[in-house]
Amino acid sequence: MKGKIDTAFHIGSACVRSIGKRKIFGIGRNKTGTSSLTVALQSLGFAVGRQIWGERLLKSWAVRDFKPIIRYCHTAQAFQDVPFSLPYTFQAMDMRFKGSKFILTVRDNPEQWYNSLTRFHKKMWGEQVLSSLSELKHVDYCYPGFAYDARALVHDVSEDDPYNKEILIRHYNFHNDVVMDYFRNRPDDLLVLNVAEKGAYKKLGDFLEVPCPADDFPWENKT
Repeated sequence: MKGKIDTAFHIGSACVRSIGKRKIFGIGRNKTGTSSLTVALQSLGFAVGRQIWGERLLKSWAVRDFKPIIRYCHTAQAFQDVPFSLPYTFQAMDMRFKGSKFILTVRDNPEQWYNSLTRFHKKMWGEQVLSSLSELKHVDYCYPGFAYDARALVHDVSEDDPYNKEILIRHYNFHNDVVMDYFRNRPDDLLVLNVAEKGAYKKLGDFLEVPCPADDFPWENKT
């Protein structure tokens, strides 16, 4: 069917290696070092789920249907980015996968996060996407219209201001506050991590109880 999004997941060696192991969820917003977190987790020996499969579940997240997301979580041990970087997903995963570890990646401040997000999207899709929501409908990433859905379904933005700074920063702060409040009495289950800080890599290794080959993170997609 034209326009249908394929959300079939293929069982492979990563799934086999992950059976019976606790899940690891990177739940920081996009452009908080999530790509660097993926590289770090892989270097520490964890099988990380394919990001594009998770992104294709955006519409399931939008209607709070977590069943497809849970099925996706059987394909690997660690996950990050959409839909795990969005509100409500981490609560559902916590209920379904007891004993999981959660990593909230953050930037130095919300302004830095917003500037990184807009620079990255402008670099990927052109400056015009910053001023018109309809321009995002033409972006072919993940699936045609994904960029539009990511703005329209996640944020309450207007047609002529899809990257409204106040709205996006409020959303970023809200997500981080909710995560930290949810885990406030469970310090062993949540790591708040700024991958740019010295010693962050070792901090991740200590949290996951695995040896870490270095103190500092290798940066990916730095903007």
